[in-house]
Amino acid sequence: MGVTARGVGLFVAAGVLLAAGFRFAYPELALLGAAGATAGGYAVAVAAWRPRLAVVRRAEPDRVARGEPATMTVTVHNRGRLRSANLVAEDRCGAVPVAVPVLRLRPGRDTTVRYDVPTTRRGVVPVGPLRVIRRDPLGLVSLSRPYGETVPVWVHPRVHPLSVVPTGAGRSLDGQVDAVPHGSITFDSLREYVVGDELRRVHWRTSARVGELMVRENVDTSLPRLVVLLDNRAVAHPQRSAGLAESFEAACEAAASVLTAAHRSDLPVVLVLVAPEDEGSRAGVAESEAARSGLSPLDRLAAAGLGGDTLDATLTRLRGERRGDTLVALTGPGGRDSLGQFGALRGAYPSVVVGVLAAAEPAQAQTAGLVVIDAADGAAFAAEWDRVRRW
Repeated sequence: MGVTARGVGLFVAAGVLLAAGFRFAYPELALLGAAGATAGGYAVAVAAWRPRLAVVRRAEPDRVARGEPATMTVTVHNRGRLRSANLVAEDRCGAVPVAVPVLRLRPGRDTTVRYDVPTTRRGVVPVGPLRVIRRDPLGLVSLSRPYGETVPVWVHPRVHPLSVVPTGAGRSLDGQVDAVPHGSITFDSLREYVVGDELRRVHWRTSARVGELMVRENVDTSLPRLVVLLDNRAVAHPQRSAGLAESFEAACEAAASVLTAAHRSDLPVVLVLVAPEDEGSRAGVAESEAARSGLSPLDRLAAAGLGGDTLDATLTRLRGERRGDTLVALTGPGGRDSLGQFGALRGAYPSVVVGVLAAAEPAQAQTAGLVVIDAADGAAFAAEWDRVRRW
C-alpha cells in the first residue's frame, strides 16, 4: 500500500491539528484534525478492498520466429456481486506497460484487450501478471495487486531455407548419402520381430533359443554427422545497440537454418556453444547483478568476465571428441582473428565451414581447405551457403 503526497500532507496536518486542538483547547482545530483522520481511514478502507477478478490470457501463437506477429488476448472478468470495480489496471508485456480498461467494470461482466507482443528480439517475452491499482476517491492511498499468471511468448531465430547440406567424409558404401539411419551391414543389437521385417535379417540361432523370432538391428555408421559451433562470446560480437548484438542474432539465425536443414535431411547434427550459459552461473554475484539489470546474455558473459579463454578449451574438446564429419563454426566480427584456430580442426573434421556474420570487411581464409562465408545477416548467409559448390 502506498500513500500519495496528498495523503502524506493530510495525515500530517490531521495529526498537527489534533495535537494543537487538545493542547490549547481549541475544539475547532480538533474537529478539523478528526475530519482529516476520518478521511484518511476511509481512504485506507477503500483502497484495501480487494475486488474479485479472474484474468485469462491467451497468446496467439506462443512460439514465433523473430519478427513474426504475435498477439496477446487478456480477458478480465468481475466475479463480484455487490459493486462495480472502479479500478486502474495495466498488463506487463516484457518491460512495456499496456493499459487494460477495467474502470467501472460491473459485476458478472468482463472486458477484453488485445495487443501485439514485441518480437523484435529473440528470447522469452514474459507477459503478465496484470497489475490492478485501487485508489480512493480523494487520491490519498493507492494499492497495487497482481492478478493472473505470467505467460511466456517464445521468440525463436528466423530459419532461412538451405538447399544443400555438407556431407563431409561420411558417405555410404555405394558413394551416396543414405538418409535412412538403419539397414546397413553394421550389427548393433537384436530385437523382437515385427510385421514388415525382412526374413533374411532373422537370427535363427537366437530365435530357437528364446522361442521367439529375433532380428538383427543394424545401424548406418557411415552416415555423415554435422557439428554446429555457435560462437556466443562477448568479444566475438562487440557491436551492440540497446543491449542487442545484431551479429549474434544473425549467427543464431544461421545456426537455426543449418540445424533445420540437417534435421529435414535426416542427418545427425549437434549444437555446441563456445561459452555455455552454465559457465556464467559460476561467476556468482557479478552475473546475478547483470541479469537483474536487464542485460543480454552476451552482456552477462562479459560482465562475468567469461568468453576470453573459452574458445581454446572448446576447440580442444571438439578436437578430442570428434563429434562429426563436418564442422560449421558461426562467429561475429570479433571472431575473424580466430579463423586460424578453426582451421586447425581440419585434421579432426574433414570439412570445416566458418561463417562470419555482420563483419565490415570480408574475412580471408588462413588455412587451405577452409570454407569461409561472409554474410551481413541470416538471409545473406543462406544465399551464400547455397552458392558453395565444394565443401
